[in-house]
Amino acid sequence: MSELSVSSHEQGRFTVVEANGDIDLISAPVLRGSLESLFRDSRLALIIDLRGVPFLDSSGLGVLVGAQRAVRPRGGDIRLVCHEPRVLRVFSITGLDQVFSIYDSPESAIEDGGVKAAADGAE
Repeated sequence: MSELSVSSHEQGRFTVVEANGDIDLISAPVLRGSLESLFRDSRLALIIDLRGVPFLDSSGLGVLVGAQRAVRPRGGDIRLVCHEPRVLRVFSITGLDQVFSIYDSPESAIEDGGVKAAADGAE
């Protein structure tokens, strides 16, 4: 188990949130707290970079879904960056790959001008 660290920086209109370490029952509150702090500062366009996350469980998924639910009604957008097959599989198995836009890099997430809807029919 690796300890989770979370940092963020501005990149264009987005705040890029970099997570490094496992996101599980013990560490998910660290990510939740970081995201809630950004929401309080009206940072609602987020790219959550999960490239440094080797493991993500249902607690981590819950934080991400909760964040999406918090920002969408306020016109926000959450985009994920991930290429770890084990983590991508979690999104696929749960169907959350249809809810979140998932990219290979923060740059590709920024370049995509659209906002993905849950029912866009992406396969």
